Amino acid sequence: MKIDKEISHPIHLQHKLKIEYTEIPFYCDGCKEPGIGLKYKCQKCEFDLHKACAVAAPNIHHPFYNKCEFHFLYNPPGAARRVCDACRKDVLGFVYHCWKCDFDLHPCCANLPQVLDDGEHNLYLCLKLSSPCHRCGGKGPGWSYRSDCKTYNLHVSCVKELLVESWQAMYLNVDKNKVREMQTRIPSLKGTLKNHHGGRGGGGKVRKCCQIAGGAVRVIVSAILGDPTALIGAVVGGFISK
Repeated sequence: MKIDKEISHPIHLQHKLKIEYTEIPFYCDGCKEPGIGLKYKCQKCEFDLHKACAVAAPNIHHPFYNKCEFHFLYNPPGAARRVCDACRKDVLGFVYHCWKCDFDLHPCCANLPQVLDDGEHNLYLCLKLSSPCHRCGGKGPGWSYRSDCKTYNLHVSCVKELLVESWQAMYLNVDKNKVREMQTRIPSLKGTLKNHHGGRGGGGKVRKCCQIAGGAVRVIVSAILGDPTALIGAVVGGFISK
């Protein structure tokens, strides 16, 4: 797919936006969600858009909602609070909305890949959890990614929470102890997985799932940020895991 190096955008007509690649997290001025990797940036002022927000299709369909047609809007419809049906986070800007079913999706959530590959394992996007999330321990609403062995599950919303906390700790000059706390909270799933597999009895399986967890978090975070590539996965792993 051809990518335009420079575009005009209706919400920022005063200047052209140029595409660039960044390894530093940013907030998108369209959907108001975090991003990394490819973005369209104004060279004259602080204005950034996810690639998915800058060149969004006017209408899309999603395999999870066969009867829906999602329309791209610059602002959430109506005056009431809107929540993304994928990540369960507030909709504050650009959104895909289905007028028939009243569903909402952040543009980057709408573009989450159905299958992610961390280099060794496949991770599958699921509409509902069949077993508890390894971060929150629940089966609450919202999309999740599940390992091909069906033993590792992570809510998209949980990854977003951990990501934002880590980002704030790393980039907003929070106390260094807070940074270390945030870094360890994302990938440290060994205890959870040991409990999940019954302690010592399944040592080999525990090790395998811990390896899945480490790679899974990096690629899931990359996808949520809008750039599900191996390179960005490595970058993300650098600032969220030790």
